[in-house]
Amino acid sequence: MHRLGGGLPANILERIRMRRDQAEPMPGRAEQAGVLVASYNVHKCVGTDGKFDPERTGRVIHEIDADVIALQEADKRFGDRTGLLDLTRLEREAGLTAVPIPGQLKAHGWHGNVVLFRRGSVRDVHQVKLPGLEPRGAVIAEIELEAGGIVRIVAAHFGLLRRSRTRQVRAILDIMNDRRETPTLLMGDLNEWRLNDRSALAMFETAFGELPPAVPSFPSRLPLLALDRLISNRKDILSPVVAHDTPLARLASDHLPIKAWVNLSPAQSVPVGDKLRAA
Repeated sequence: MHRLGGGLPANILERIRMRRDQAEPMPGRAEQAGVLVASYNVHKCVGTDGKFDPERTGRVIHEIDADVIALQEADKRFGDRTGLLDLTRLEREAGLTAVPIPGQLKAHGWHGNVVLFRRGSVRDVHQVKLPGLEPRGAVIAEIELEAGGIVRIVAAHFGLLRRSRTRQVRAILDIMNDRRETPTLLMGDLNEWRLNDRSALAMFETAFGELPPAVPSFPSRLPLLALDRLISNRKDILSPVVAHDTPLARLASDHLPIKAWVNLSPAQSVPVGDKLRAA
């Protein structure tokens, strides 16, 4: 459970509010080329009304209508980590298939991280344990999408402690720096509310340049903190990130989903020489 304890500096609150107020509506499929990707901390399917309701969570996932979506907290945290969603129903009604996680019998994902995708095939998948005091992990999936080409998804949920997040950023950087020619998206609840140089996420800028603007997504009923992030190693493929802010989404979890369009066409047409230099 996240806490807002201690308050936030007024300048950071003002920056977040300005970004929230200036957000523009996301273009629909008819106006935008590419595939829609999203990240959503489902809060173990417990809504802001305190009710455990996996069916409601599924309806939010369905209304997002993403081609690829990374979920966090989709499994029980302790014990056998049983999955909480009806994946069969999601596949039937939303056309979304879960990336298979080897060795997981009852869990949907890895440390609660689940990747769902529409119409395509999984070329590669790995589970990564992230360093830190809390048990945290990431799912890395390379997916070939019928709608848009090949993309690598790094779906992660970072820790609550800044020291742990710093170590986790370094681990993810090692992954994202490998085979730079592959378009890679880091998606998840990165648990970092700071927007200044003290942010653990600032280390990503040394490798990928300026990060996409922070989009407030927590708490869902009055979003102030940009805990959920979507970062690409290729700036030319990613549209502006926006929150999926609907009445149902505000109720179903304490986080709003975030989403963006990804056009993989530029990434697929990188000159061979550039690929060799990046390898």
